[in-house]
Amino acid sequence: MPTVSTPVLAIDYDDRGDPDASPVLLLHGWPDCPHGWRQIADSLVAAGYRTVIPANRGTGATRFHDPDTPRDGSGPALARDVLDLADALGLVRFAVVGHDWGARVGYTLGVVAPERVISVAALALAYQPGGRFAIPEFSQARSFWYQWLMYVEAGAAAVADDPIGFARYMWQTWSPPGWWTEDDFAAAATDFANLDWVAITLSAYRSRFRADEPRDPRYDDLRATITATEQVTVPTLMIQGGADLCDEPSASEGLGGYFNSYRRVVLPGVGHFPHRERPDLVITEVVAHLGQHRRWRRT
Repeated sequence: MPTVSTPVLAIDYDDRGDPDASPVLLLHGWPDCPHGWRQIADSLVAAGYRTVIPANRGTGATRFHDPDTPRDGSGPALARDVLDLADALGLVRFAVVGHDWGARVGYTLGVVAPERVISVAALALAYQPGGRFAIPEFSQARSFWYQWLMYVEAGAAAVADDPIGFARYMWQTWSPPGWWTEDDFAAAATDFANLDWVAITLSAYRSRFRADEPRDPRYDDLRATITATEQVTVPTLMIQGGADLCDEPSASEGLGGYFNSYRRVVLPGVGHFPHRERPDLVITEVVAHLGQHRRWRRT
C-alpha cells in the first residue's frame, strides 16, 4: 500500500481503479482495518469507480510525523485526516462510504465540507446531530460496556495490556456468530499492532465524557462547525444491521428530518459489520446510491 504525507500524518492507503474515475473513499471503523473493504472495493471498481481506502490514524502503517502531536481520536480529527488525504491526492469531490467510525466521519464531512462530498453511505452508526454524545437508554448503555471500561484508569490499562484480545471480543459479540474466520481477524489484528492504536482508541471514547482528556486544538474549527450544524445537505444512505448487537437498530430510527435526502435500509439478520457479513447486499445498496447521486451538485 502506498503512503501519502499530510500535515499531521503519513497515511497508508489502498488505491484501486481508473485514476480518472469517480472517486469513492471507503472509511473503516473500529476495531477494523482497510482490508475489510476488499470485496466492496472490487465490486465498486468493476462498476467503474475509483476506490481509496485509508488506514485511520493509529491503524496499520499510518504514522504521526511528530511524536508530540496529541493522539486525538475524535471524529473531527479523523474527518480532517480524510480532507488532508483528499487534498494530497488531488480529489476535489468524492463520495464517502463509511463503517462505524467511518460512518461518523462521513456524516461529519457532510456537515463541515458539503461542497467536497458527493454522497455519503453510512454503515452501522446513526447520525448524531451537533456531534452530541449523551448517555443512552440502559439497554444500549449495557452494550456500551467497553466504552465505560475505558473511562476508568484500570480499564484503560487493561486495554493497553491486551489490545488484540479486546478487539477480538468485539468481533465475537457484536454480530450473530459465524461471520468471520481466524484468518480474517489475524489480518485485521496486524493493523491493530500500530503503536498508536491504543492511544487513539482511548481518546476516541474517553474524550466524549471526560473533560480532562487532551484534544488537539487544530480541530477546534471543525468542532465549532459540527456543534452549530444539525442539518446534513449531502444525500445520505444509512445501512443498519437488523441484528446489530453493539448499536441497537432503534438508534438509527426517525432521523430523516436531519437530512435533505436520506434513506435508511435495514438488513435482517446482519450484525455490526454489514460490509463483511453481507457484502452482496451492501454493494447492491451502495452502487444504487452512488449511481443516483453521481452527478448530484450542491445548490
